[in-house]
Amino acid sequence: MKKLGLIPRLIIAIVLGIIIGAYLPFARKEITTVLVTISGLFGKFLSFIIPLMIVAFVTKGIADLSEGAGKLLLASVIIAYLSTLIAGTLSYTMARSLFGNFVTPELAEKIQAATADNLTPLFEIPLGPIIDVTAALVLAFMMGLAVSVLRQKGSGEGFYKLINEFNEIIVMVLSNVIIPLLPLFICGNFANMAYSGSVFAILNIFWKIFICIIILHILYISLMFICAGAYTGRNPFSSLKKAVPAYLTAVGTQSSAATIPVNVECNRKIGVTKQIRDFVIPLCATVHLPGSMITLTSCVYTLLTMYDMPHSYGLIVKFIAILGVAMVAAPGAPGGAVMSALPFLPVVGIASDSPMATILISLYLTQDSFGTAANVTGDNAVSMAVEKIYYKHIVKKPIPNIADEEDEALI
Repeated sequence: MKKLGLIPRLIIAIVLGIIIGAYLPFARKEITTVLVTISGLFGKFLSFIIPLMIVAFVTKGIADLSEGAGKLLLASVIIAYLSTLIAGTLSYTMARSLFGNFVTPELAEKIQAATADNLTPLFEIPLGPIIDVTAALVLAFMMGLAVSVLRQKGSGEGFYKLINEFNEIIVMVLSNVIIPLLPLFICGNFANMAYSGSVFAILNIFWKIFICIIILHILYISLMFICAGAYTGRNPFSSLKKAVPAYLTAVGTQSSAATIPVNVECNRKIGVTKQIRDFVIPLCATVHLPGSMITLTSCVYTLLTMYDMPHSYGLIVKFIAILGVAMVAAPGAPGGAVMSALPFLPVVGIASDSPMATILISLYLTQDSFGTAANVTGDNAVSMAVEKIYYKHIVKKPIPNIADEEDEALI
C-alpha cells in the first residue's frame, strides 16, 4: 500500500467501504460498527491536531513571507490573493449555474433520510482541541508578524528556529499519521454511508462535479495567461505551453512545494528574469492557490445544496475570504488545502467532524492533484505580471533581456 499514491489508496478505501457496508454477506453491521468506531477516534484526533497545524504552518508561512523586497512582496501577495478570491467566486458562479441540474431536492431528501440510519460508534474518547480554532489563527498571525519584525532587527532567530522545529513536528504527524490513516478514516465513513444507503446517491453526482471542476481549472489558467500576456506583451498560449511540465509534475506529486524546481525552470523558459522567478515562484507556491479554491468552493456548495442548507454568495464569500489566507498552511502536504479548510467549515454551517466534512475530504482528495496542478501553473502567469509591475512601477527600469542576464552569469 505504501507504494501506491494517495489517490489510488483513497479509491481503494472508498470501494472497500462500499463493499463492506452494502454487500458483505456476514456480520455486516458488526464490522461496519468497528470501522465507524475507528473513524470516530481518528476524527477526534483530527479535531485535536487542526489548531496545532494552523499555529505551526501559518506562523511559519507569515514569518517567511514577511522577508523579501517590500513592495515586490506586497505586489505578489496582493495579486495572488485576488486571483484566489476570483477563482472562488467563479467556482461559486459555476456551481450555482450548473450543480442545480445534478443535485435535486429529491436527492438531498434521499441523502438526509439515509443518513438518519447511520450506525454509531461503540465508544468515544473525550479528546477536544487544545485551543480554539479562531484563537489559533489569531495567535499564528500575531507570532508570525512579530517574528518577521524581530528578524529584520537582527533578533528573533531563536524563536524562528522553534517555529521551524514545531512546523517539522506537525509535518511528521501529518505525513506519518494523518495522511496514511486517512483512507481508513474514509473507509469507515463510506462503510457507514453504504450501510445506510446514502453513499450511492452521493457518488452518483461526483463524476459530473469532477468534470465541471477540471474544466473550470483549465479555463481559469487560460484566462490568467491571457490577462498576463495582454499586460506584458508576451504570447499567452506559448507561455502556457511552456508551463505544461509544471502542471504534469504537480499532478504526480500533489505538492506545490515539490514542484518548485520544475516550475522555476518553466518560468525561465517563459522568459521571466531570474530575480523575479526565484522570488515569485516559491512565494506563490505558498499563497497562490486558485485551483484548490475552485475545488473547495465547488465541493462546499455541493454539500450545502445536498443537505438543503443556506448557500448564498454572501455566506460563501466569507468562507472564500478566510480560506484565501488560511490556506497558507496547505502547501507541502497532500490534501493540505482541505485540512486547512476544516476549521472554517462552521462559517457555512458545517461541523468540522461531521459526516458532511468526511464527504468533503473524499471529494476534494479525489481531485487534489488537479487543483495543485492548476495552482502551480497559474504561478507562472502571476510572475509575468509581477515582473512588469516591478520594473515599470517600482524600480522604473527596462526589463532585462533574459539572454543577456544568462550570458552575464556565465561570464
